[in-house]
Amino acid sequence: MNKEDIVKYCLEFPHTYEDHPFKNDNFSIVMKHTKNNKWFLLIMNVNNKLYVNVKTQPDYSDILRSTYEYVIPAYHMNKEHWNTIIIDENVDVFLVKDLIYQSYELTKK
Repeated sequence: MNKEDIVKYCLEFPHTYEDHPFKNDNFSIVMKHTKNNKWFLLIMNVNNKLYVNVKTQPDYSDILRSTYEYVIPAYHMNKEHWNTIIIDENVDVFLVKDLIYQSYELTKK
């Protein structure tokens, strides 16, 4: 799973678009809803690692963080509602896709 795979997957959801809101940063991408402009995913390069921030239910965040070493409190975001997934060869692609979809659903309204 790489940056392009993630963006492509997100664009399969209805009413979504890719945004590049950070000046002088050609890597980071924010995936948003067209109807409310809310973020549901942030892609970043942190220390040469692919980081993806997703919104989760707070009680589920703790479970994810204690179960998967590649899920950590969100980098530069609200740590109660957001998690960072460090994308590498250890990630469960099905889990990552599920968490992206959950984030999409949580931010629709």
